[in-house]
Amino acid sequence: MHSKSMTSGAPWKHVLSFSLPVLTGSLLQQLYNTADAIIVGRFCGEDSLSAVGTTGSLVFFFLAIAIGFSAGVGVVIAQFFGARQEEKVRAAASSGIILLAILGIIATILAWLTARVAAVQLLDVDDSIVDLTVSYFRWYALAMLFQYGYNIVASILRAIGDSAASLYFLMVSTVLNIGLDLLFVAWFHWGVVGAAVATVIAQAGCYVVAHRYLTRKYPIFRFTWRQLTWDPTLARSALKVGMPIALQLVIVSFGLTFIQRAANGFGKAMTASFTVGQRIEMYLNLPGNAFQTTMATFAAQNIGAGQLQRVRVGVWQTFAICLTKVLIISACVTLFADQIVVLFGLGEQASTYCHAHLRAIALANIILSLYIPLFGVFQASNHSSVPMIVALSALTLRNLVTYAFRHSPFLGYSVVWWNSVFGYSLGLIIAWSYYLSGRWQRNSSFATHRHSVHTALCEQEEKAPAQNTTQ
Repeated sequence: MHSKSMTSGAPWKHVLSFSLPVLTGSLLQQLYNTADAIIVGRFCGEDSLSAVGTTGSLVFFFLAIAIGFSAGVGVVIAQFFGARQEEKVRAAASSGIILLAILGIIATILAWLTARVAAVQLLDVDDSIVDLTVSYFRWYALAMLFQYGYNIVASILRAIGDSAASLYFLMVSTVLNIGLDLLFVAWFHWGVVGAAVATVIAQAGCYVVAHRYLTRKYPIFRFTWRQLTWDPTLARSALKVGMPIALQLVIVSFGLTFIQRAANGFGKAMTASFTVGQRIEMYLNLPGNAFQTTMATFAAQNIGAGQLQRVRVGVWQTFAICLTKVLIISACVTLFADQIVVLFGLGEQASTYCHAHLRAIALANIILSLYIPLFGVFQASNHSSVPMIVALSALTLRNLVTYAFRHSPFLGYSVVWWNSVFGYSLGLIIAWSYYLSGRWQRNSSFATHRHSVHTALCEQEEKAPAQNTTQ
């Protein structure tokens, strides 16, 4: 199996080379999400932009499940890969593909059926844009099965050190999505439905290219339908790691849903502004998320190889690189806030809100980047419940602050964006306290890897006398 091991060499070189394609791929995803918003805002108006944007937390909820469980599968594969157990790598991949296919089908059906209830009851969408919101989300739901498929393929590739491939798949998706957006929305005037259909086709293309790459380049992952097998033990291991990751992201999506609801309560102008603010915040999140993904693979491979000291060294080197990138991006958002707002065609009131929003999140996301990469270490060491606890604590505080001060003279409507400073600060304290305590290193699952390494060493020692005798 041709792949890249992170168990030797300078940690920072592996971290940097692995994270760059992940970061670039995430950037491409955000570019076509932003293109969606710009094209819809320019050609369909502020109501359509609000309808598309207000579904963001719902979309994130369903994708959280895909990201979480595929990440769990990836951690298990990376650990076996680091321990050089190829049969287990193949078996874990097979079980992961089956798991994500089942979850993808369920998510697609559930999203379609609950679209109106979610828009009206959960998000409290303004009556004038409810139908637009429901139409967009129901068509978007058809893309979910392909997104689940892409996530498991990308997770398998990252687990064996191939992070660059995902960049090529996302290039295909980005070009398709932007081109079809212009065709369906700007030329055919299909409105929000056109934007959703463009996403469905783009995601389908992304999955097809990703699957072909995986099976052609890595024969170990070539499965016929009959060769796909479900290994209960490995599936439980993946679920054990993936469940807290998925719950962490679901918690984030629910927390953001209630913050979105609070924003919607200030009127359509705030909803439109919040849509743009969230899209730009995704760019600010890119380095932290990329380095979290990188650390999950780096730490898992080295844990599998029994090299905890490399993990600790990698953590400090990762934060130095991550913080540098975040400071640069935050500075750009702050300096060019006026130009960013103009791109989306917002009205006067929405533009006023958005200027303040962008400058606040530029500061808040510096705080977030100071602990998010640690989540990758916790996930790789089978302590993935810690990120869930951190996320729950941070979002609970964000929502408490939002609803306590939204009508107060202290913060008022600006609490919609300033709440993140409070939540991220709490997350920073909890995450670093746990990491510095060293408890993430104490896990019974390490015994399995130590046993594998010990067995291999014993076998080498047994062969050594025989080789010396022949000499």
